[in-house]
Amino acid sequence: MDDEGATFSRTRRPAKPLDRTRLEELAVAYVARFATSAGKLKTYLNRKLRERGFAQGEDPDVDGLIERFVARGYVDDEAYGRAKAADLTARGYGARRVEANLRAAGIADEVRGSLAPGEAEKRQAALVLARKRGFGPFARPRDLGPDERHKLKEKRLAAMLRAGHDFEHARRVIEARTMEELEEWVAQARDEPD
Repeated sequence: MDDEGATFSRTRRPAKPLDRTRLEELAVAYVARFATSAGKLKTYLNRKLRERGFAQGEDPDVDGLIERFVARGYVDDEAYGRAKAADLTARGYGARRVEANLRAAGIADEVRGSLAPGEAEKRQAALVLARKRGFGPFARPRDLGPDERHKLKEKRLAAMLRAGHDFEHARRVIEARTMEELEEWVAQARDEPD
């Protein structure tokens, strides 16, 4: 008896529990495919262990595996953090957002501190975000009443704060009248010694 409406479903076999060799193969495949930090690799391996379990009677040495990867240069938190911080700053995110992303990736405090953007980078990131989102002098002119203009200003300030910029930078960008004024503000920070 053939049922026309019946569907066939394959039942997926549960994956075999991991052993030391397979755990290392997963780690190698992960670092080969993604730029990563030691913290992100640890999170990934622990998730795989939760999903599949471990076949051998003893606990897997995830920390030892990660230490070997760091020693071999497969994982470099400072290089990862530097690239991530530069990428986020170039996309217009502020220092708080950069720091939060690096912390979420498991980058150590001292490394995060050394990778914090300087004043010129912070200002440049605020300028990039303003240009991208049409804030401050990059906004299209609108006919708004004073209340609407005030609400729009607050909304744009909030967007800049969510992007990780400090209030003074956000206010400066939103209140700027010309693009040249902002570019001069950024150039001034570049000219000042650290």
